[in-house]
Amino acid sequence: MAYADGEISESTSASAPSLEQCGLAAAVDLVGDRWTLLIIRSALYGVTRFDELHSGLGLPRTVLSNRLKKLVESDLMRKRPYKQNGQRTRHQYVLTSKGVDLALPLIALMQWGEKHMLNAPSNTSLVERGAGAPLHAGLISEDGRPVDLQHAQFRMAS
Repeated sequence: MAYADGEISESTSASAPSLEQCGLAAAVDLVGDRWTLLIIRSALYGVTRFDELHSGLGLPRTVLSNRLKKLVESDLMRKRPYKQNGQRTRHQYVLTSKGVDLALPLIALMQWGEKHMLNAPSNTSLVERGAGAPLHAGLISEDGRPVDLQHAQFRMAS
């Protein structure tokens, strides 16, 4: 793994996997646009009703409707009816287990954005429930040890 700052530099001839075999390419095809990612982020925060998503994100209703339809069809969200007293039945959109599995990559992306893109600290942080200790996305080995990026490498299946 190498990058321009030179902190991690392993100069071997390498190639990236084909796009057909790349999990990132497949994920970006499904959830890679701004509104889809922000809808999922909102659902992780507990915002699941159409009107709340619309007012919180400020996107056009048709765009929101189309993105929610795609998320439901992709089994990332489930459409669930609810009814408040005296009102018609409406729907909320809750994450499925497949959708919840996006939490870690989205947390990593949020933390990257806070570090590299915001001019001021974020008003939200991820903390351990109860203890309140800050949490950070990272690499963890199969046996539970944290691993620094400099000790990681991509391995192509043979």
